[in-house]
Amino acid sequence: MPLDPLAPFRLDGKVAIVTGASSGLGARFARVLAGAGAQVVLAARRLERLESLASELPDASAVRCDVAEPDDREALVEATVERFGRVDVLVNNAGTTNVAPALHESDDEFARVVAVNLTAPFALAKLAVGRMLEHGDGGAVVNIASVLGIIGAGRIPQAAYTASKGGLVNLTRELGAQWARDGIRVNAIGPGWFASEMTEDMFEDEKGMAFIRRTVPMGRPGEEQELDGALLFLASPASSYVTGQTIVVDGGWSAI
Repeated sequence: MPLDPLAPFRLDGKVAIVTGASSGLGARFARVLAGAGAQVVLAARRLERLESLASELPDASAVRCDVAEPDDREALVEATVERFGRVDVLVNNAGTTNVAPALHESDDEFARVVAVNLTAPFALAKLAVGRMLEHGDGGAVVNIASVLGIIGAGRIPQAAYTASKGGLVNLTRELGAQWARDGIRVNAIGPGWFASEMTEDMFEDEKGMAFIRRTVPMGRPGEEQELDGALLFLASPASSYVTGQTIVVDGGWSAI
């Protein structure tokens, strides 16, 4: 039988949770995982959008979830197990930011961003991995970090965001190390400049686009499909010997 090098990237029979799935990259992630054969649970605050997306996918469900709320996080994982019987993949994609100079960023705003971008992924990972351990054949957590988790933003000041994403990068290392012998892989993707609700102001502003074209070695922002490969690699058995890592997809921005 000829070798099928794409077989390890399949997710047939796997159940994946994607947070922040109501729009943008999260919706794309859900479509990609479903296209690879996974049953997908879509989570976000905007239930109507989730239900619309779920209707387009072969076997998906929608769960309203504010990841900053502990009860919502628990309900999300329980709903997943009730519907599909297991959890195999968690994609921690939900995120937020607050663009402001540090001297004008309140403690409450800082705490809000950290709660969504760092505390929630940690708490959801614990809940999901608890379920993964029950079926005993491993699993994968994919944290959506940012290139701003490994470098500072500077001219686009957002201390809470960079701190939370930097924390998420190192949390990925730590959890990957802690859970490796249980067959649980924890990795992250660090996108550079991609169009999303958080970046729409910059993408709609010519100065913002000029900044991207000037500072990114490839001379352009990323396109949504350019995260597909990293996502499938980290979510699937293709990365069975990879854990604690962050794959940066930024057109070379962090290389210079």
